Amino acid sequence: MRVILRTAVGQDPAHVMAGFTRELFLALAPPFPKLKLVRYDGSRTGDVVEIELNTGIKKLSWTSLITDDGVLPDGTHYFVDEGRRLPPPLRYWRHRHLIEPGPRGGSIIVDNLEYRTAFRALDVLVYPAMWAQFAWRKPIYRRWFR
Repeated sequence: MRVILRTAVGQDPAHVMAGFTRELFLALAPPFPKLKLVRYDGSRTGDVVEIELNTGIKKLSWTSLITDDGVLPDGTHYFVDEGRRLPPPLRYWRHRHLIEPGPRGGSIIVDNLEYRTAFRALDVLVYPAMWAQFAWRKPIYRRWFR
């Protein structure tokens, strides 16, 4: 399944890319499940992010590897994180973060994520939660990158 959300912000792509820090990562965490950041190397190729999700019933580990980053000819900055260790029911995770040039010197942050579980029907059932987790980020991005 694919989830794509776009958020307009006031800063240019280079400044937005530089703002993808440990502090922003923590600010973007939704209230549930409770997130503990175990490791955060950054947003460049080869960096690793490890988190622990506490559902109240069980703690789940998640490890992502930044597999690509750069700047496209049109000025779009990007990085890609791919799940290496995923909590159930996820089996596949690829999240492309695009920071496109926007109007009046700003940017458009695009969260383009693809995920899979073991079953297509479960992918569909999980979709509203995935969409909500990323919609949660929109006002945070706007405040962070005024």
